Amino acid sequence: MANVKIVTDSNSGITQADAKKLGISVIPMPFLIDGEEYFEDINLTQEQFYEHLKKDAAVSTSQPAVGKVTELWDELLKDGAEIVHIPMSSALSESCHTAENLSKDYGGRVHVVDNQRISVTQRQSVYDAINLAKQGKNAAEIKEILLKTKFDSSIYISLDTLKYLKKGGRLTPAAALIGTILRIKPVLQIQGGKLDAFKKVNTLKKAKEVMVEAIRKDFDTRFKSFVEHGEMQLSVAYSADDTEAKIFAEELKSTFPTVPVTLVDPLSLSVSCHIGPGALAVACARVVG
Repeated sequence: MANVKIVTDSNSGITQADAKKLGISVIPMPFLIDGEEYFEDINLTQEQFYEHLKKDAAVSTSQPAVGKVTELWDELLKDGAEIVHIPMSSALSESCHTAENLSKDYGGRVHVVDNQRISVTQRQSVYDAINLAKQGKNAAEIKEILLKTKFDSSIYISLDTLKYLKKGGRLTPAAALIGTILRIKPVLQIQGGKLDAFKKVNTLKKAKEVMVEAIRKDFDTRFKSFVEHGEMQLSVAYSADDTEAKIFAEELKSTFPTVPVTLVDPLSLSVSCHIGPGALAVACARVVG
């Protein structure tokens, strides 16, 4: 195995406990809640986060302190290693650009990968990097592969409420009001790092049908060869409550029997703070390495 250290952030959904088992480092993302700073999976659990949302707390995200990032890198580089750093998409956070600028002072030993992913697809990038390192790939080679395959994934998310899109300034108050009155449950898409509207429906059942058809289309078109070669995986993600996620996972297994559903996991809090509780998502990603 190459002497490569893998670093990511908590947007990947990888917990500190999981990081220890995997032999990687996860930088906790900071949150400001009613003016007080918290760190995901350090002094802020998923349950505590949603309790704050229920109380209508003012919640905002931030990027890790520069000193915390470089302190970790310096420690990991002591034994002559190289680093592959996989942050959340640059389209959704400045933390990627910050890391890229910081890496310029490390003489090519820190390779920041902006493969424009978040949550469960970002997690898959981390798994891919681990596998590629085990195969003997160096940091530069791993970065090149992850950038080459960055668009080999999709996420579709069904929202239960428009409240948090409105609070985050991604939806006008008038549109949110109309959506609430009409009980609209939008399906959003994350691809290439952008959170975009995909389709409007008014029931969870219809939302799941829309997401399944979107995945089916991906499998029949741009991911067709990956499916045929057994290189695609499915994941289900949710915010706050996993009840519907477990049901959806079983439905996906029946619908796509040749593609494994490998994960049912909470959405990262950086996504959840913009969409609120009750969200349900399906993601597909190519397995590399």
